[in-house]
Amino acid sequence: MSVVEFADVVVTYDGYPALAGVSARVESGQIVLVRGENGAGKSTLLRTIAGLMPIERGSARVLGHDVASDRQSVRARIGMLSHRNGLFLELTARDNVEFWARCVGATTSDVDDALDRMRLGRELSSTLVSRLSAGQRRRVALASLVVRRAELWLLDEPHSGLDEQSRADLDAVLGDASRAGATIIVASHDTDRVAKFAHSTITLVTGRTVGS
Repeated sequence: MSVVEFADVVVTYDGYPALAGVSARVESGQIVLVRGENGAGKSTLLRTIAGLMPIERGSARVLGHDVASDRQSVRARIGMLSHRNGLFLELTARDNVEFWARCVGATTSDVDDALDRMRLGRELSSTLVSRLSAGQRRRVALASLVVRRAELWLLDEPHSGLDEQSRADLDAVLGDASRAGATIIVASHDTDRVAKFAHSTITLVTGRTVGS
């Protein structure tokens, strides 16, 4: 089953064609690498899939929804991690993960598992996010994503700021999520790493797809 179907999608930002004709298909359960130089449109593609960017031309379906005409209906089924971690700095790491757990009806056990997967033990999980390092904050953001168990994961440079152990932990999480049926799209400059476990690749050049 196709989770994402884009055909000649055009998205403009301040009059500039951020996506100038993207066609792509992503099948259920796949891990897909999105690669391209800075400014190629990787982040815009993820935001468009998430229903956060209006589509000017082309057809676009995500999880069966026409996001060209209805951008809100798909959002509850998507988990997205952008360059910004989207954390509440005044809350602890655990509080942040529990917030998302409550949003999706996840259990305390699910929260514990998500924290464990990203090696956020009792001391770190009880620390205010404002006092954590950049790498630790990234791990909290990833744990918050894990606990949501979304159907479609959209990750923008997810390995950024992580040490090697945390990168390996993330790779394992992505593999497990894919095997459990989640579809994962990863925009990354760390192409050699992601390509090792990705099922397919989308390459962007100046806002256009240029093969696979």
